[in-house]
Amino acid sequence: MKAPSNRDFVRQSNVSFTQPRRLRSFWQVIHIDPILLAGLLALCGFGLFVLNSATGGDAETIARQAGTMGIGLVVMCAVAQFDIQFYRRWAPTAYVLALLILGLVLVIGVEKNGAKSWLDLPGLPSFQPSELLKFIVPMLLAWYLASRALPPNLKHVFWAGVFTLLPAALIVLQNDMGTALMVTMSGIFVVLLAGLRWRVVFAGIFAALIASPAWYLFLAQPHQKNRILTFFDPYRDPTGAGYNIIQSQIAIGSGGVYGKGYGNGAQSHLDFIPESNTDFILAVLAEEFGLIGVLVLIALYLFVIIRGARIALTASDMFGRLLAGSITLTFFLYLFVNMSMVSGLLPVIGLPLPLISRGGTAVVTLFIGFGLLMSIQTHRVTRPAR
Repeated sequence: MKAPSNRDFVRQSNVSFTQPRRLRSFWQVIHIDPILLAGLLALCGFGLFVLNSATGGDAETIARQAGTMGIGLVVMCAVAQFDIQFYRRWAPTAYVLALLILGLVLVIGVEKNGAKSWLDLPGLPSFQPSELLKFIVPMLLAWYLASRALPPNLKHVFWAGVFTLLPAALIVLQNDMGTALMVTMSGIFVVLLAGLRWRVVFAGIFAALIASPAWYLFLAQPHQKNRILTFFDPYRDPTGAGYNIIQSQIAIGSGGVYGKGYGNGAQSHLDFIPESNTDFILAVLAEEFGLIGVLVLIALYLFVIIRGARIALTASDMFGRLLAGSITLTFFLYLFVNMSMVSGLLPVIGLPLPLISRGGTAVVTLFIGFGLLMSIQTHRVTRPAR
């Protein structure tokens, strides 16, 4: 019997090491990050579970939300197929088109819930174009800053501010302060991640604090002033502006540690919470599942956020790092603001709880952002790091 040669050992070792590569390359071929996908699917399932109780088992609403999530997953997979450099090249064009669409909304937009931020075109479902700016703005800023010396100097910070505040101002004109805030913060995150010096950060915070009284006195609308006053004292108008937050706090407090049980929330099922399946759905979760249920939701969110942060840290170029970091931080800000708003720690500004609240455009837009994260993660092996 012939003794095996060194070449045979090499051939055998290549076979043994090929198997795990095939397993990894499957996800790379379809450009999907399985870890992030698992977290998103868990969040979607948990969201439908809570929404079913919040709507009293309304099968039509649940089916519509599940369909929207399905569309979002398909869009996410489609977005992930393109190399992130494709989005880098088209970022300026997408930004200009988005500004034109925002201007169109001001002319022919449809008003819903007090905000004229919807387009209802013939043959198309109504949608909210301002949601798209939550990733188009950071994409443009990442394109602008990634090709320049970092940390950014004051000139670059100035133009980044212009690129961010221009669409935010158009959204403010639509009377949608919540979305304007998120778009602004998505741009600020890119500048911060680019290495903005701390003295500039502190100077900006100080300037904002100094300017806030002037904004409140001369620029704030009456309903905005009312929201701020209600934040400090919801009982000043317990049956009007403070009603939602008072009922939400009652629901959260009555849930205790373990909650009242699935479908047994009195505040939501007796219609004490008007927005129980949208902005204030966290109150339904807290009342029925208590602190334990809220901690489970936070754990799912942290799983997705940590994965997003990991993708940002391992991105192969500065553009990918800045974009992935901004998308991840904006997602975190979404849930932080909603949870703080529902519990009375921040003024009510009308932001849904991501992937839990009932929604359409906002849900699909979130999945577009996750598709960009997957593109950054799955395409990075084909390009050398720099």
